[in-house]
Amino acid sequence: MRLHVGCAMWSHRSWQGRFLAHPLPAHERLRSYASWCNAVEGNTTFYATPNRETALSWARQTDPGFRLVAKLPKTITHDRCLTDVDDLARSFLAAIEPLGPRVHAVWAQLPAAFGPADVGLLGRFLSRLGTGHRYAVEVRHPAFFENPRAASLLASALAPLDAEWIPFDTTVFFRSPPTSDAERDAWAKKPRTPLRTEALTDRPIVRYLGRDDAERTAEGWQPWVDVVTGWLREGRSPTVFIHTPDNADAPLLARRFHDDVRARVPELEALPTPIPAEPLTLF
Repeated sequence: MRLHVGCAMWSHRSWQGRFLAHPLPAHERLRSYASWCNAVEGNTTFYATPNRETALSWARQTDPGFRLVAKLPKTITHDRCLTDVDDLARSFLAAIEPLGPRVHAVWAQLPAAFGPADVGLLGRFLSRLGTGHRYAVEVRHPAFFENPRAASLLASALAPLDAEWIPFDTTVFFRSPPTSDAERDAWAKKPRTPLRTEALTDRPIVRYLGRDDAERTAEGWQPWVDVVTGWLREGRSPTVFIHTPDNADAPLLARRFHDDVRARVPELEALPTPIPAEPLTLF
C-alpha cells in the first residue's frame, strides 16, 4: 500500500540548502528531491517537449516506482485546443518514453474556455493517443462543477479510456483574502473551482493549494486526509500534490500530509529518508 505525494516542481530557489544541497548540478536535483517525495508534477513539459536525453536523465535520477504526471505541452492543449495535434502528441510521447513506468499519467490541463461542447473532441483525441499510457484530465470551465449533466458527460467520456479527472482544490486558498505577495499573485491567477472529491479510477490524482501559513494549509487538507484514507482502504493508489503560493515549504508539507494519512493507515509504506542538504560532519 503506497500513497504518492509531491510538489509542483522538483527544484525551487528557497529549497537550496534546506531540502536540496547547494550548490547542486541541475542533473542531480531530481534525485535529491525524490528522496523527499515519491511523485512530482511534470509542469516543465507544459512549456516545451523535452528531448530524449533529458528524459533519460530524469529516469536515471529516480527509481521505477517514482511517479511523474507529465503535462501535455500548451501548444497541444491551449494554442491548438486539441485540434490537428496528433503529430505533436506522438512526438511528446516518444520524447518521454525513456521514463518508462515513472510516467504515472499523461496530463491534459485544459483552459477555462474548454467546455461541455468540447468533450467529444477530448474523447477522440485521447483515443488516438493509444493505450501505452494512463491519461488524466484537468478542466476549469464552471459548468463541469455546477451542472451535473456536464460533469456526467465528462466522466462518461473518460470512463472507457480509464482516464482520471484531476481536481485542483483551491477552496482553502480562496477562503480569506491574501496576506503576502505570493498569495496576491496566486489570487489573480489560480482557478476558483468548487471542491470535487470523486475518483473515476483506481489511481486518483489530487492537486491541493493551501496558504503560505503551514498550519492553515494543514488544517485545510484534513478533509482530503479522510478522502485519501478511504481510497486506500478501497484498494486505490492515490497521488496527492501539495501547493502553496510561495511553495517554500512544499516538500516538507507533502511529507506532513503523508504522515497525517499514515497516522490513520499504519500499514502505509513509509516515504524514503531524505538525502541531507548539507554534508554530514563529525561535529
